[in-house]
Amino acid sequence: MQQLNGTPLTDDQVNDALALIGRGAEEILKREELAAKLKLGRPLRIKAGFDPTAPDLHLGHTVLLNKLRQFQELGHQVIFLIGDFTGRIGDPTGKNVTRKPLSEDDVMRNAETYKQQVFKVLDKDRTEVRFNSEWFGNKTAADMIQLASRLTVARMLERDDFSKRYASNQPIAIHEFLYPLVQGYDSVALEADVELGGTDQRFNLLMGRNLQEADGKSPQVVLMMPLMEGIDGVQKMSKSLGNYIGIDEPAIDIVTKTMKISDDLMFKWIDLLSFNISIDQAADAKAQIASGTLNPRDFKLRFAHELAERFHGTEAANAAVQGWNAAVRGEGDLNQLPLQTVQIPAEGIRLPALLTAAGLSASNGEANRKLKEGAVRVDGVVQSDSQRQFEPGFEGLLAIGKRNFARVSLVAKG
Repeated sequence: MQQLNGTPLTDDQVNDALALIGRGAEEILKREELAAKLKLGRPLRIKAGFDPTAPDLHLGHTVLLNKLRQFQELGHQVIFLIGDFTGRIGDPTGKNVTRKPLSEDDVMRNAETYKQQVFKVLDKDRTEVRFNSEWFGNKTAADMIQLASRLTVARMLERDDFSKRYASNQPIAIHEFLYPLVQGYDSVALEADVELGGTDQRFNLLMGRNLQEADGKSPQVVLMMPLMEGIDGVQKMSKSLGNYIGIDEPAIDIVTKTMKISDDLMFKWIDLLSFNISIDQAADAKAQIASGTLNPRDFKLRFAHELAERFHGTEAANAAVQGWNAAVRGEGDLNQLPLQTVQIPAEGIRLPALLTAAGLSASNGEANRKLKEGAVRVDGVVQSDSQRQFEPGFEGLLAIGKRNFARVSLVAKG
């Protein structure tokens, strides 16, 4: 990591830093201001806020965490802001209904897991973990009214989701107007030089600039990252949609899920998430895949290994890749795959129901369709008999297709 001591950077150093910072970014407001701040050669204060609305972080969250890490590599100070106060308001961004605020217990329980997980990406020595209740918890009603006086209703309705809800006669609660103001004031309290956020946070991020300027401070640069699609390749990664990869999931699950994504999505993810694959290397790989000289599966497996290694270490990542190869390619030791215990009736269970119980199919009907298609294997052998019975004590590998598999151990219920 670089060490910055206030010695101005050269133009080449600034350009190199901008190239790294700009990788995968959707927009930087304002780029020339960021260049000027970098030129100073002092550690900048880089802020990103996370409302602890769920107990675990997933790869979608790490888009911002990775960018924070890149700032750290350049010698800057990162502020990982946990919105324990804003979480109790409820972020209305992208919502067509008023979001239910979290209880204080929920917020703090989730915040603790964030603190445990975030240092799988960030350098602890260059990270401040802060809570915005530090400054908002002591504010009076008069303070909040004074803050609210800084913005008009007309200006607030310029925000896309608010304007859509207003136009369609969907209710907007007064407390929702406070959210952008509170998030913006966080930048004032923390004296942020740069704030990171998703493209859906544009209004809130610019609010920080406005409030800093109104307070006589230098306005922060706003860096917006694209919203990352989940493993379905369609919708934003979300736990509620089930299209996510959690950073605390076992290494084999990270590898298995990553190997399911499309080739096009792989390159989007690499641009946003990879530290080991450069832009030039990704472009070269894409050209080789197009020419037929590189199997996209092999390149994807390299990327999947990087993700598993980041969150679980080299040994676990190696074992996960070996397990995946054993299950998919028939190469290696199946014992590297984790053993999933599946409870079944003492009298046994038929294959379609077993596939459903193991989480490999959404329903028995779907499992039956896969059987007819010849897509189901047990210990590598294609199955066609939907009446095949499995008893407690069975241990083996179930698979639907090449990417959906589980090594299971069957035990009797109760």
